[in-house]
Amino acid sequence: MAAPAPTVPANAGARTASTAMIWSALVVVYIVWGSTYLAIRIVVEAEIPPMLGMAARFLAAAALLAGFLALRSGGHRLKVTGRELLGTAVVGLLLLAFGNGAVAVAEQTVPSGLAALLVAAVPLWLMLLRVGGGERPRLLTWIGVLIGFTGAALLSLSSGDTSAKPLSVVILVLGTISWAVGSRFSPRLGLPKDPLVATVYEMAIGGTAMVLLGVLRGEPGRLHLDAIHTDGWIALGYLVVFGSLLAYSAYTYLLANAPISLIGTYAYVNPVVAVLLGWLILSERVTPTILLGGAVVVLGVALVVTAERRPATPAEPEQ
Repeated sequence: MAAPAPTVPANAGARTASTAMIWSALVVVYIVWGSTYLAIRIVVEAEIPPMLGMAARFLAAAALLAGFLALRSGGHRLKVTGRELLGTAVVGLLLLAFGNGAVAVAEQTVPSGLAALLVAAVPLWLMLLRVGGGERPRLLTWIGVLIGFTGAALLSLSSGDTSAKPLSVVILVLGTISWAVGSRFSPRLGLPKDPLVATVYEMAIGGTAMVLLGVLRGEPGRLHLDAIHTDGWIALGYLVVFGSLLAYSAYTYLLANAPISLIGTYAYVNPVVAVLLGWLILSERVTPTILLGGAVVVLGVALVVTAERRPATPAEPEQ
């Protein structure tokens, strides 16, 4: 890829989206996704198998959104080309099946606040993907990366102070990498121009893949509907309506209309919300190591985003 700054998706939507819409979508992702870590933790603690629970979340949301779009605009609005369907399949697998699915599996032992803090490394992975694409980030960006990964290491070591298992931490880190890859390349995959239509297919395909992964993990044998607590159903409903229909749709819109460096800021706002809610509602322990590691991750990511949002210097060619 050449020429225009790769942090800006090369499509017309990025030039026509209003600033108000972009920031409204960001605020939704900031707040709602920060709370979903808590909701996922409640779901898995309520005896709902993680992959099947998240599959139900996204398949239900896809059905509701598809029905709404069909009633409002007619079934023709949901028509997509083969290339668009393939693009949504790739994004659905990377972001939902492997990304969100990893979070749910990991949160069986990883507290919601710690999970959100580890996910705060997503913008750092995004930057490394840019380097792999031949870009030369600023020195401040590299400093932010080093600081951010130091924080991630501290968070991994903190598993000795919590119920988190090392394998769960590894699964979560792999999930964040999958999410970063999907976010980085989604604007180049020829997705449907309508973000809501793209969301429908991504959630439907991602949710279906989660069912298959759940079966491979033997989750159907552990699913007992009569044993699920009321809190689990409420949390799952919250994830369907707010985490998927509202926040994931907002994120899909942002991927099509905003610079990836700006989108990435959600990752260091979410931990603040998640840690606070985990402490208030689930009485999760907030150890000194978690506080230190979280502060270091946030600092590193903030430096990366700050560096990437600085205007080009006079020596750099204008596009």
